[in-house]
Amino acid sequence: MILGIGTDLANIERIAGTLERFGDRFKNRVFTEVEQAKSERRKDVAGTYAKRWAAKEACSKALGTGLAMGIAWKDMSVSNLRSGQPVMHVTGWAQKRLQSMTPAGHVATIHVTLTDDHPWAQAFVVIEAQPISNAPA
Repeated sequence: MILGIGTDLANIERIAGTLERFGDRFKNRVFTEVEQAKSERRKDVAGTYAKRWAAKEACSKALGTGLAMGIAWKDMSVSNLRSGQPVMHVTGWAQKRLQSMTPAGHVATIHVTLTDDHPWAQAFVVIEAQPISNAPA
């Protein structure tokens, strides 16, 4: 069952301006070390940060809270599998919120997809609850 859906569209040029103006202060407030490392080694640094920004916004919307209800930016983070597939991780208040919205007997999975076409970066997040199977593996 679908527990939440969120999307966000970020302007890459706006994120580039924020990076230029605030630098490490902005990066350290919003992005985890893993996200910063990924972004800094990419050709399109600002675009990579913008996609992660959009993913955090989309995730907060899928959690039904937005960023106004206590979720910290770093409570949501994006990493990538070896295949390149993005994966959303939640900790802190975001993890507590996810647990509270997941029905008993279910496990929550967060699906995330990212895309960009300059000057736009976009993310979609779908939170799915799947029944916990008691069948042997």
